[in-house]
Amino acid sequence: MAKTKKKVINIFDDLRQSLADAQAYERGEKVDLRVMEIAAPPKPMKPNEIRKVRESLHASQTAFALFLCVSPKAVQSWEQGIRRPQSTALRLLHIAKKNPKFLLATASARSK
Repeated sequence: MAKTKKKVINIFDDLRQSLADAQAYERGEKVDLRVMEIAAPPKPMKPNEIRKVRESLHASQTAFALFLCVSPKAVQSWEQGIRRPQSTALRLLHIAKKNPKFLLATASARSK
């Protein structure tokens, strides 16, 4: 039976170097790092806000549900305040609120 060589990894040294790089970056020094800013999660929307977004698109609940890739029952329950949209649907609602034409263009491109 052949022996497999184990690769020795010193996690402490890697962690210490990563921390030093992060501190240098915070001080404004040039560091070879990949930095990515992640958008904050969208804020919850009230039922009347969701209805206003849908109405701004001149869409029925069923058509709006198709735009968002959710069921019509989901849209109905959001607008009645029974349930709240989560994660992806909430982000799409915020996009639709800020730029309704973008949502319409994306939905029409998807159907082609």
